[in-house]
Amino acid sequence: MFIDKADISIKSGDGGKGAVSFRREKFVAKGGPDGGDGGRGGDVIFLADHNLKSLMDFHYKREYKANSGENGSKKNMSGSDAEDLIIRIPVGTLIKDLEGTIVHDFTKDAESVKIAKGGLGGKGNARFATSTNQVPYYAQKGLAGIQMDIVLELKLLADVGIIGFPNVGKSSIISRITNSRPKIADYPFTTLIPNLGVVKYEDKQFIIADIPGLIENSHTGQGLGHQFLRHVERSAILLHVLDVSDFYDRNVVEDFKIINQELALYNPDILKKEQIIVFNKIDIVENPDKLEKLRKKFKKYQIVSISAVTGEGIETLLNLIISKVTKKSDI
Repeated sequence: MFIDKADISIKSGDGGKGAVSFRREKFVAKGGPDGGDGGRGGDVIFLADHNLKSLMDFHYKREYKANSGENGSKKNMSGSDAEDLIIRIPVGTLIKDLEGTIVHDFTKDAESVKIAKGGLGGKGNARFATSTNQVPYYAQKGLAGIQMDIVLELKLLADVGIIGFPNVGKSSIISRITNSRPKIADYPFTTLIPNLGVVKYEDKQFIIADIPGLIENSHTGQGLGHQFLRHVERSAILLHVLDVSDFYDRNVVEDFKIINQELALYNPDILKKEQIIVFNKIDIVENPDKLEKLRKKFKKYQIVSISAVTGEGIETLLNLIISKVTKKSDI
């Protein structure tokens, strides 16, 4: 199961209570106050872990609470501080409040942030002894921890994102160039979760994400688009895959416009990303003139013609991607 959004509740630990106590020793009739301080409550800390790939754990457990600090005791003994609660999340996770404001964006492995600080422990009565009040009968309560309702939202981090209508061959491409083995079949919506793979080519490598098929009105939640559009935002480069085969006789230009329109309606900044046009399924194109005519309609873009099934054009595509990814990493 792939879960990329979760609503959870967190609470840092309460501070321990300060103690009210007085010395009681042999031959000391009236000992002074010796109540110790309470311990600090545990913080709630989020830690990015590259080994985690989804927010599935948060689907089953939604409440997280750090331990409270130990209460103070006699003989000026302070209570122990509580251990911090460390919550591990995938790299690429956003933490938001319920209003949608970003609290933190985790983009690096081992990145950690304290989201809720534990309450301070209360002072024991020994702290309140003065020359005019030598026997204080009161102590402080510990401060309460911080309770928060937050939203976790995972956006896959990839150098390259593959976009396009269902069944245009995106999963076949990622299967061809990586060790990933997504489910592939000849019907729409085969891919129900984003597939993430590492491409190693010659002495270079990059991360590629196969975003499940988008359709018209994806930005409103139609099809599978709404829950996966967020993953497109993280990709530096987009591979826009178009089915140019004679099998479905698709309107390739119209498909291209619809997908880009959906991206713009979801987040206009996505269209600022560089797009490489991939004409896929050229192994089942009977008329070569068809590809030439299509090329003229995409003059503004770099185009690579491939067959994910036979492997034709794959090396050309990989060389182009490597040059683009290397260039962006050098900026």
